[in-house]
Amino acid sequence: MPKMKPELFSSPAIHRYNGGRPVLTSADLPYPSNSVFNCAVQKLDGRYAMLFRNDYGYDPKTGRFAGTNLGLAWSRDGYDWQVEPEPVWAVRTEEILRVYDPRLTLIDGEMYVCFAMDTRHGLRGGIARTEDLHHFDIISLSVPDNRNMVLFPEKINGYYYRLERPMPVYSREKDRFDTWLSKSPDLKFWGESSLVLPVEAVPYANDKTGPAAPPIRTDKGWLTLFHAVDLDPSRGKNGWEPYWRKRYCAGMMLLDLEDPSKVLGVMREPLLAPETYWEADEGFRTNAVFPCVMILEDGGEVRIYYGASDEVVCLATADVNELVNLCLAGGPPEYSA
Repeated sequence: MPKMKPELFSSPAIHRYNGGRPVLTSADLPYPSNSVFNCAVQKLDGRYAMLFRNDYGYDPKTGRFAGTNLGLAWSRDGYDWQVEPEPVWAVRTEEILRVYDPRLTLIDGEMYVCFAMDTRHGLRGGIARTEDLHHFDIISLSVPDNRNMVLFPEKINGYYYRLERPMPVYSREKDRFDTWLSKSPDLKFWGESSLVLPVEAVPYANDKTGPAAPPIRTDKGWLTLFHAVDLDPSRGKNGWEPYWRKRYCAGMMLLDLEDPSKVLGVMREPLLAPETYWEADEGFRTNAVFPCVMILEDGGEVRIYYGASDEVVCLATADVNELVNLCLAGGPPEYSA
């Protein structure tokens, strides 16, 4: 496994809110919590709604959590959040171990949540419909192993589209996971899958690329966040675990409006790299930023909510036109198929 650059830096286009300090932590929850991260945010009726992952009951002897649930918080301004008194979704059966990592998308007035589900027979990605963020009707589940699914916010040529990260082990060697695209006539049956962004197309990744947040439409194309991971065996203990050798960064690409399998341009350097105390020094797994949400505000500001070190939720902002131009300046990805 090749070593990557010892240092990576965030783009000057990105601005961390409040010096990179978290906007939501475990201390904000009125129920048991060790880590609050990987969230979904949607603007609803003049307020921001955040559906977030909550891991609780951490045992330092085993390095495991007792459980995971999804909580719900509300905000008037997107900065200060009030958490509801109880979690809104937790699933545990003989087969299902937990549901986590939500992503929210509004399509034709209907609200959908993509999620990951750990089962005794593998990790499955799913899509559910919700009307109130308290009740979830599961529409579809993938076969193992697939995750990090995000839906496009509108149909394209009559089809729903999603980005996803299947996890082949034998065919791509261990931990060599890429970003794919699939389409569906009804959100239930998915196919005609195509490769969008392989690991070798991103200069600062050698381990994974995958979806991050539902894309947003611009005049030039679908502005699309992704996560990029590099693995360095020389890294030691970085977080609560005995060792953590990966680094997660956020990248940005622009996809064709009519054919989202076509990458029009990709930033050659990270949009957001782990640099602050909450991203690089403190947390369950440090050296990790995981972008989950991208909201286009009036005036062209893009708000990006992201998980930091698998422990807290942070916020950064950028200008939409600057992000589009940076993608186009990078050009289409170059790699050998």
